[in-house]
Amino acid sequence: MSHGRGTRELVVLGTAGQAPTRTRNHNGYLLRWDGASVLFDPGEGIQRQMLHAGISSPRIERICVTHRHNDHCLGVPGVLNRMAQDAPGRAVTLHGPADAARHLRDLAVVAQAHVAVTVDPVPTVDAFVPVADVAGSALTARALDHRVPAVGYRLGEPDGSSFSPGALAAAGIRGADVGRLQREGELHGVRLADVSTPRPGQVFAFVMDTRDCPAVAELVRDADLAVLECTYAHRDLRLAHDRGHLTARQAGLTAARAGVRTLVLTHFSQRYDAAELGEEARAAIAELGGRTSVHVASDLDVVPVPARARA
Repeated sequence: MSHGRGTRELVVLGTAGQAPTRTRNHNGYLLRWDGASVLFDPGEGIQRQMLHAGISSPRIERICVTHRHNDHCLGVPGVLNRMAQDAPGRAVTLHGPADAARHLRDLAVVAQAHVAVTVDPVPTVDAFVPVADVAGSALTARALDHRVPAVGYRLGEPDGSSFSPGALAAAGIRGADVGRLQREGELHGVRLADVSTPRPGQVFAFVMDTRDCPAVAELVRDADLAVLECTYAHRDLRLAHDRGHLTARQAGLTAARAGVRTLVLTHFSQRYDAAELGEEARAAIAELGGRTSVHVASDLDVVPVPARARA
């Protein structure tokens, strides 16, 4: 059945591509999910961005890195030091592709922080692999196509159901009998399915540096909130492919075809106005008649995970 859910939102800490700009920090994205906090791809300067965003470092349980390029992980030492200052002895797990495991361990050593760090290598295979349980939702990953081994992440809540107050009243089920029906599945000839409606689980997806490939669509399939890099405009498609990145058009088309509800665009090359990339993605979605909404991310944005309507 449906249980009370806490805050589910994405805090954008940085949105620049390889090089930061005057208005865009290196990468960094914090997902708040029912009391759990997961930090994705913390680039340089993220410790300071966390202060601007009012993020409490002791709440971070795990750090998920997509690949070993430094603009996606050089902020790890600073975050660990901040955690050591705020909550000495606090444990944190670093997830990343197996190729990046040594690099992540070295970053933890450089930090010299009094934090219990576990590095958990993620296999880079063309299938979903389990990573962790996050507040009852399954965090998984699968390989992408970049210049070095890279993975994308998907967090999926189990499907559930919610009681219909009207159906309960019509069936004469009230008080303690509601809980009994939930536990037993049937009560006085009334089945659980007779007085409840399905509720699809919410899905969050996170895809950074990658060429366009089938794994991107699999990661963001039916996601309520999907973060996709769009380093280049489509007029620079060849450059995007050569450097292992998506264009804004590719991001928009993939999101529309995959049924993404809200697409967060980020990881912008400084050669573009990000608004242009947003319009390119929206135009691609419109071509397909898609309903995906597009959020062009700026540093310190807070983007809620849209609520799921009952099926």
